[in-house]
Amino acid sequence: MIPGSKFGSLLRWYGQLLTWVQRLSAYRTLSAGSEKDPQKINESQVARELHLRQIVRWIAERATALDNGSGFLDELCTKLRAEGLPLWRVSVVVPAIDPSVRGFSIDWQRERGTSLLSVAYGDGIIDAFERSPVYALLAEGRTFARWRLNDKLCPTRPIPALVDLHAEGGTDYVLHLIWFAPGTALKGVAVSFATDAPSGFNDQDVAMVAEVLPSLGLAMCKFSLSRTLHETLGIYLGSETSSRVLNGNIRRGEGETVAAAILLADFRAFTALADRDDPVKVVGWLDEHFDAVGEPIARCGGEILKFTGDGFLGIFRVQEPENQSSTICGMALDAAVQALSLNHALNDRRRSTGLPELEVDLVLHFGDVVYGNVGASRRLDFTVIGRAVNEASRIEELCDRVCRSILVSDTFAERCGRPLELIGSFVLRGLERKQQIWAPLG
Repeated sequence: MIPGSKFGSLLRWYGQLLTWVQRLSAYRTLSAGSEKDPQKINESQVARELHLRQIVRWIAERATALDNGSGFLDELCTKLRAEGLPLWRVSVVVPAIDPSVRGFSIDWQRERGTSLLSVAYGDGIIDAFERSPVYALLAEGRTFARWRLNDKLCPTRPIPALVDLHAEGGTDYVLHLIWFAPGTALKGVAVSFATDAPSGFNDQDVAMVAEVLPSLGLAMCKFSLSRTLHETLGIYLGSETSSRVLNGNIRRGEGETVAAAILLADFRAFTALADRDDPVKVVGWLDEHFDAVGEPIARCGGEILKFTGDGFLGIFRVQEPENQSSTICGMALDAAVQALSLNHALNDRRRSTGLPELEVDLVLHFGDVVYGNVGASRRLDFTVIGRAVNEASRIEELCDRVCRSILVSDTFAERCGRPLELIGSFVLRGLERKQQIWAPLG
């Protein structure tokens, strides 16, 4: 992956290269014209070449400075219209590396500006894609196509999306496919330009689009990579942890000691379930439980740091650990209670359809942990480690013994500000002194 600073340098270098190429093209045009008739140099053509060079340079500069593809496209379309390009609608279809969505469409309309639409996974998406101009272009193995949207020139088997555009007043449609370097699911982008001008695009309009396309493709590649970097790290590491990594906290051993409410979740009898049922189905069931239990944690301000097979470790950072009463600890307990309720509801639905259930044990503890990079030199995990994490794991072993699904440590109980029931004092495995263990009332 290209570092941000080098990527910016690459964009600037690319813009300069395009500028020099266009200067050479303009020089040749002027030279050829002067040889034929020096008095007939087309001043409007010279001005157009100058404006195109400025637009290409502007694209490189704005793509370097911005991290928002929607804002960039809005500015670009406004700029192209100011240069006389009769744009009505522009769309950029971008693939994604995301477990929730297949891709995105950044759509610009003259009257409304830009909007960002996500394309979710689903059965209907294939049918919609097969009815699109992009599919038609790919089927023919081309990277460029133009459709004049009038009755006489429409193909005998019209593309539904283009029929809709024509019905709304569109007269001309240009589509380009821009391929990226192989190696990822970000294979490229599709960029379309439509107009409702009565005569459609003229030859100069189409040429203008072609001129800015290479730099536009490079800009969209940058936005796609940037978004993928942020979203993928956020999905695999969590939002706060991914922000730390992107801010450069990536050296092994680098971390900080933080006070946190620790939430440890573990599903009972998962190993037995995995042994007797289809592993693929078991993973699907487990994912449903993770959804149910994990949702209130995020909603209450916590973050799941890592999954541990049939469980996970989450934290709620406490900014003022010296205070005996902590709002954060109270929210962590609320999250655990809600998680247990949602898991019970999921089990009820499972039971009604004859599917196996998974019960969950939840432990809440408070203490100092080291939050940072741990692992091998080229394979790191950004997580929390420390005595408090180990103690939470030992408390979880008591859940079956005392028949409680939520257990709370003494240090957490002191801070959460919620009524609790004392379960008893226990010697935890590996620890010498007894620990008081609590549970929510009811």
